[in-house]
Amino acid sequence: MRKIVVLMMVSLDGVLESPSSPKDSVGGFAYGGWAAPYVDGALGNEIDKELNDPIDLLLGRTTYEVFAPYWPHQSGTIADAFNKATKYVVSDKPVDLTWKESVHIDSEVVAKIQTLKEEDGPTLQVWGSGRLIQTLLKNDLVDELHLRVFPVTIGSGQRLFGEGTIPAAFECTEAKKLSSGVVIMNYKRSGQLKVGSLK
Repeated sequence: MRKIVVLMMVSLDGVLESPSSPKDSVGGFAYGGWAAPYVDGALGNEIDKELNDPIDLLLGRTTYEVFAPYWPHQSGTIADAFNKATKYVVSDKPVDLTWKESVHIDSEVVAKIQTLKEEDGPTLQVWGSGRLIQTLLKNDLVDELHLRVFPVTIGSGQRLFGEGTIPAAFECTEAKKLSSGVVIMNYKRSGQLKVGSLK
């Protein structure tokens, strides 16, 4: 059985939309590229660590369509891992699967992802893919959250935890502040949400 790990650049107020470039923005989002001023060698090293072992990718259509024209023409740790990985693309609309090793999931999404988890194989990493993450959280399919929390608030845009996120408990497995102000926060799923009283 393999894990689903969500890797996410997120603002202090939970926005995940278009962190890397204004070119990635859709639907009028005005702050594309909000993470770029904080990305440095230290963060790059943290990202490289996530790719030390073989991975497959689980992506939504929009993220796939941003990645597919770019990564096949790049080199380096991220490009090598992404290009070698099988890309499972979740979309109820047709997708032009131009990127090698790409597979379309267009129906029975939850059941098919559960089947993928039950197979032998590398970790399934989710990058971007905000709508897909809502489906994964709603159906308790996320094993780990690897968050890179940036010291900004944005106020608008798609957020990491939307409606449908189930109550759940997570264990913090790593917390580290980088010199840029970005905080690495890794969590793994650890059972049911518990409640109590401070009185």
